[in-house]
Amino acid sequence: MVVGGKNNSAKRKGKKSGKPQQRQARAREAAENDFRGADFAHSQVLGYGTMTANTYVQQYAPVPTALDALPPPPVGFTGREDDLAYILGVLDPDRSDEGPAVAVLSDWGGVGKTTLAYAAGHAAQKRDWFTGVLLVDLRGYDPRPAQAEEALEALLRSLGVPHEHLPPPGAGRDALYRSQLNARQEEGERLLVVADNASAIAQVQPLVPPGHHGMLVTSRHRLTGLGRMRTVNRLQPEDAVALLEAALKNNDPDDPRVGEDPQAAERLASACGYLPLALQITAALLAQDPGQPLSERADALGGTDGILDGLDDGERSLRTMFDQSLERLTPQEQDLFRLLALNPGPNISTPAAAVLADQPQPATERLLARLAASHLIERTPAVRGRWQMHDLLLAYAHEQATATMDRGRAPRRRYDQARDRLIHHYIQYAEAADTHLDPPGRPLSARFTDRGQALEWFDAERENLMATAHTTPQAGLDLSSALGSYLKWRRHLQDHVVVNALALDACTKLNDTRRKAAVWNNLGGALLGLRRFEDALHALETARDLYQQTGDTNGEATAWNNLGSALLGLRRFDDALHALDTARDLYQQTGNTNGEATAWNNLGTTLQDLRRFDDALHALETARDLCQQTGDTHGEATAWNNLGNALKRLRRFDDAHHAHQTARDLHQQTGNTHGEAGGWNNLGNALQDLRRFDDAHHAHQTARHLHQQTGNTHGEAGGWNDLGNALRELRRFDDALHAHQTARDLCQQTGDTHGEAIAWNNLGTAYRGLGRVDEAVVAGKQAAAMLAAERDWFRTGEAWGELAITLTAAGADAAQVREAWEQSAQAYTQAGADEEAAASREHANSTETVEAQVPAVADLPARDVASESG
Repeated sequence: MVVGGKNNSAKRKGKKSGKPQQRQARAREAAENDFRGADFAHSQVLGYGTMTANTYVQQYAPVPTALDALPPPPVGFTGREDDLAYILGVLDPDRSDEGPAVAVLSDWGGVGKTTLAYAAGHAAQKRDWFTGVLLVDLRGYDPRPAQAEEALEALLRSLGVPHEHLPPPGAGRDALYRSQLNARQEEGERLLVVADNASAIAQVQPLVPPGHHGMLVTSRHRLTGLGRMRTVNRLQPEDAVALLEAALKNNDPDDPRVGEDPQAAERLASACGYLPLALQITAALLAQDPGQPLSERADALGGTDGILDGLDDGERSLRTMFDQSLERLTPQEQDLFRLLALNPGPNISTPAAAVLADQPQPATERLLARLAASHLIERTPAVRGRWQMHDLLLAYAHEQATATMDRGRAPRRRYDQARDRLIHHYIQYAEAADTHLDPPGRPLSARFTDRGQALEWFDAERENLMATAHTTPQAGLDLSSALGSYLKWRRHLQDHVVVNALALDACTKLNDTRRKAAVWNNLGGALLGLRRFEDALHALETARDLYQQTGDTNGEATAWNNLGSALLGLRRFDDALHALDTARDLYQQTGNTNGEATAWNNLGTTLQDLRRFDDALHALETARDLCQQTGDTHGEATAWNNLGNALKRLRRFDDAHHAHQTARDLHQQTGNTHGEAGGWNNLGNALQDLRRFDDAHHAHQTARHLHQQTGNTHGEAGGWNDLGNALRELRRFDDALHAHQTARDLCQQTGDTHGEAIAWNNLGTAYRGLGRVDEAVVAGKQAAAMLAAERDWFRTGEAWGELAITLTAAGADAAQVREAWEQSAQAYTQAGADEEAAASREHANSTETVEAQVPAVADLPARDVASESG
């Protein structure tokens, strides 16, 4: 047991040594001869006269005190400013609250609690808040922890009480300890008691000082009821790197490794979990091998296998510290800690943990709470009822679980059964939640009360579900189906591709030909979401062929419908039209109204690209009516959105405005943020057509923010582009230029060449508005060339017309201007836009300036192209 502290001799000048012991003796004598309230009326009188007695007083030699042994903080102490401020606020003698000056620092081993306590003690001493410090190590996690009586003995001896005056273990020691501290308070002293490494309240409670003295307690457990509690978290990344560098330079001031390779230092700090003890051990190992690059050490620690082996320098071991904490748990708590390592994801809910432990949920929750109180797990900060484990503790839990399974067949079977129960739990609940996301008509699972609760469960469990999909082929296959609607809804598109790729491999391993067509179809739909149209086309053609081979007409219809969306993305409009006509007819044949509505919706979108706007209007009205008939609110919102685009092309701007408002409201109603963003953007375009530019500006800003919120970079690019158009109309050309440049850059980032071409064209108009005509010409030529390469002939015609206006503004010769108008006319002709082609030819033959007669390529409307799961 270590005891000690700091003695402030200046404040004790003139005090007589031994005085606390003399005062104690006098107090005891007074207590023994106190006759107040006594009654002597019936007492025997033994005699009369005078009695003489001799009194002998023993003057003991002064007993040395131990108040000057607080160790300094280790080299590299950093990053604890907030913690220090909190602790000093508790210890401050002038603090406003009247509670005890006791702070309890807790978290798991190695996080730096003791170091922080020492640093706080020194900081308080510098402020002259304490005349001395008492330090006691309670060895709470040793095989034989110190008992409170032992700690009291050590503290009393530090206070100068001689051994022969120590009362036997019990209440007497506690009373003497408190009287000693009270006496020092009367003499103007204030002591700080540091009780380090406690594991139980019973160890600490008798040590809490009375009066105005202060106390710091460190523990790996949350010891409630002693004072103000403070959880000591791991270091921030930059502070962890600073600690590593300081520890290295303490061994060799010329060690250059952190400065030479800061990225490797950051990786190494991350591999150490930003844990001070792990960083100190790593620094010691690096000091033993001065030639080892930090990158090599980081690579060695980067994997989870054997990471704890790499955090042992022969004197200090992270594994040993974890062993000590585990040994303090009950057998049931130890068992649950090991079982938690079987969870494939980063955190676990209380119900899932109960399934894993095969215990009732209330009992499991109590065990989890005790593990959290021991800081071996922690509650997730965002969601109540979820638990997580630090990576290093998780590695330790995996070691413990593996060691348990290696003991024999029975424990291995038990752990395998626990893992299987958990996987089955995740799959069952995912399938149940999925019923609330599918189109109306499918029976709903009673496991969830409504769609909102199902989505909330999916949001909380997504990472666990994705990890579970990797555990077994069957799990991957089952979850690919159960997760599809959710992943599309929340726009987790890469996850959607991954889980379907796993399912495809599973079909091969399990020889499941029946489900292979559906998996190919779902993979194609996932690739559509990522705009990987060529890859989607291959997947969907494979799905279609497999459905045809098995005679699954409804499945074939689904594949044709998704094929149409892929062909639409590839701008193969005639092929898309054929695919979607086929899908619609097959859906009608099988009586699938929801599928038929989806096909009509995609037909309407394709017909717009073919500039058959009246036919598109009919298709989209049919889609809307069918969705209303089946109660498919999401499908209805999709149809309204695309209907608004068709009405805009027919120059029915008020009707388009109403359609986009309705679409936005329905998407809000269903909680579809992605769809709502598209609705806001198209509403902004309709408001521009109505010359309500301030309202349009607000709508596009809202759309842009929502797209950022959902991580939809493609949609965000469209929002920036249309926002730029509104800003141009407001004559805010500098802001418009920034918006179009941002749109162009985002399109380049996502590989959206078509969107980039439109952004280039609108950049040209912004440059022209700023009088930067040379840059406008360059941008216009780039747009026309890119749109022609995309075979978007109508917009190519618009871009050439815009370039002709820019050339006129730049003072180009008449031949160049005429050539641009002729190119515009040719492109319009190829698009079948005869009226626009005639207008461009008229401009080519005219000598008048036509600045106000030709619109810019104003927008690329947000369209809802529906894909379906098989």
